[in-house]
Amino acid sequence: MSLPFVKMHGLGNSYVYLDLTAERAPERFDFPALARKVSDVNFGIGSDGLIVILPSERADFRMRMFNADGSESGMCGNGIRCVGKYVYDARLTSKTEVVIETGAGLRRLELLVEKGKVERVRVDMGEPRLLRRDIPMLGDPDTTALGASLDVDGEIFSVTAVSMGNPHCVIFTDEVTDRLVTVVGPKIERHPAFPERTNVEFVKASGRGVLEMRVWERGSGETMACGTGACAVSVAAALNGLAGEKSTVRLLGGELEIEWRRPGPVYMTGPATLVCTGELSADWLAS
Repeated sequence: MSLPFVKMHGLGNSYVYLDLTAERAPERFDFPALARKVSDVNFGIGSDGLIVILPSERADFRMRMFNADGSESGMCGNGIRCVGKYVYDARLTSKTEVVIETGAGLRRLELLVEKGKVERVRVDMGEPRLLRRDIPMLGDPDTTALGASLDVDGEIFSVTAVSMGNPHCVIFTDEVTDRLVTVVGPKIERHPAFPERTNVEFVKASGRGVLEMRVWERGSGETMACGTGACAVSVAAALNGLAGEKSTVRLLGGELEIEWRRPGPVYMTGPATLVCTGELSADWLAS
C-alpha cells in the first residue's frame, strides 16, 4: 500500500513529512531506514531528513525527527514550524495556538495565518541549557563552555556550547568560510568532546543584532538553515556580549527572528512552506 507524504521547508531546511495521526500501528515503520531512503536525492525524494507527525497523550500532536543518516534528534526548529503549518492547513486542528510533543519536551506554537493558511510560526523553543552535562560536552559537568578552547587537529577554536534540546557548538569568526563549514565542521561534529556528536555553527556578528551563520548539522551535513541552531547562536551571542535580547539570524535560506529574555525561553519566528504532496509507492517502500 502506498504512503502519502508532504515535503515542506523552513528557509530551505527541507524534510519529508508523514501524517500518521490516524495510523493504528506506527511502530511497524522503520523510521531510521525510511529517513535514509527519502533523503536520498537520487533514489528517494531528496531532503534533510524525515519528520513524523503522531498523536500525543500529552499535547495536541507529537513530532519525531530523523536526520538524513537515520539518527534521531530531539528537536528541529524549522521542522516544528512546518508541523504547525501542516496540522492547521490540513484541518487536523482549528486552533492557532498548539502544543507539540517533541523529544526535547513540549513546545508551544503560535500559528500566524494569512488568507486561511499558515505563513509564519512563532515557537516557544524552551530555555537554553548551558551546563556541560546538558549539552553533553566533556569537562566538569557543572560548568559552562563559554568561550572555551577546543583543539581540532592542532587548531584552537573558542567555542560556546548550548543545548536547545539538541547539542550546538557555536564559533564566532570574522569571516565564515567554506573551509570552516565543510572541513572543520565535520571534525567538530564528531569531536571526542561531544559524546553524542554536535551541530556546529560558524557565525559573523555584523552589529545591530544581525548574526550571519552557516551550519554543519549533526547527521545531515551543511543545510540551508537550522532553527535550533539559530536559537543557540542568539543565546551564545548574548552571553558573549555580541547581541541583545533580539537578534536577526541570517542563514543561507533566509532570516529568523530570535528573542531571548534571560533567564526565560527562547522565541523563534519564521516561515514554513509547502513544496509538494505525493505518495511513496508500495514497490519503492518494499525495495
